[in-house]
Amino acid sequence: MLSAVVRSAVSKYSGLWLPSQALVRAMSSSSSSSGGPVPPYTTLAITHPAESVTHVELHRPEKRNAMNKAFWSEMVDCFNEIAEDPDCRVVVVSGAGRLFTAGIDLMDMASEVLQPEGDDTARISWNIRKMVAKYQEAFSVIEKCPKPVVVAVHGACIGGGVDLVTACDIRLCTQDAWFQVKEVDIGLAADVGTLQRLPKVIGSRSLVNELALTARKMYADEAKSSGLVSRVFADKEAMMAGALEMAGEIAGRSPVAVQGTKINLIYSRDHSVAEGLNYMATWNMSMLQTQDLMKSAQAAMEKKSPKTIAFSKL
Repeated sequence: MLSAVVRSAVSKYSGLWLPSQALVRAMSSSSSSSGGPVPPYTTLAITHPAESVTHVELHRPEKRNAMNKAFWSEMVDCFNEIAEDPDCRVVVVSGAGRLFTAGIDLMDMASEVLQPEGDDTARISWNIRKMVAKYQEAFSVIEKCPKPVVVAVHGACIGGGVDLVTACDIRLCTQDAWFQVKEVDIGLAADVGTLQRLPKVIGSRSLVNELALTARKMYADEAKSSGLVSRVFADKEAMMAGALEMAGEIAGRSPVAVQGTKINLIYSRDHSVAEGLNYMATWNMSMLQTQDLMKSAQAAMEKKSPKTIAFSKL
């Protein structure tokens, strides 16, 4: 049945990137074995579908993966743990159910957002600032995590979902995916990352302004042409297999090289070229002393894939 689905997808979406059928089956099997969140998490399901790969799934499908109070702290705890986990070299993020996420859970968050505590205006404002900073950290922690994060989006990605995906390193989506900077429609300016990261992701200030000021939907083809995503897949099954295949390619490389690359890419994004080069030179004063360099060079001379090398944990 699955092979028939893949063949159909290939013929219908010949311009889309599709992974091998073996990986479709592998990812499908891994996903179906997930039983949902396991304590201490209530909104995230954490699995390990392949060696050195961690899968973080937004898992409130009955609520369209809306972001409730627990979600914000669980994201921080989850990615802080991943950052320190030597067995994890790459992360895949996705959403359970019919869509990636509907954004903030307004019903669950109403009391905290609309009725902040404080005895006077100054104290109320102080607490609002603390609250917003807490929400911001839920996505900044993805960027701070040295492990590359691949996000796989299907269906709707609304509001906070855009904040989340712009903090990730590689973005994939399905043909039916769409993105919406929704905050102006609910009387807010997006405040947890979209306005800061989206301009650096897609590069067109005019397009960013249009999306943020009109709250219109951006569909998959436009998301790819603008650079928001790098690949579009026929459906979620193929996308998840493609995400796992990509994660496997990353995990097979030296973790010293991979994590150093992510850290320096982010540093260079936020600094001048001269500052980035100086930081890189200082970084490699110590990182060039890794045994991974000689192992990788030897594999290259022998025309072997770096994935054949048994790199030490980091």
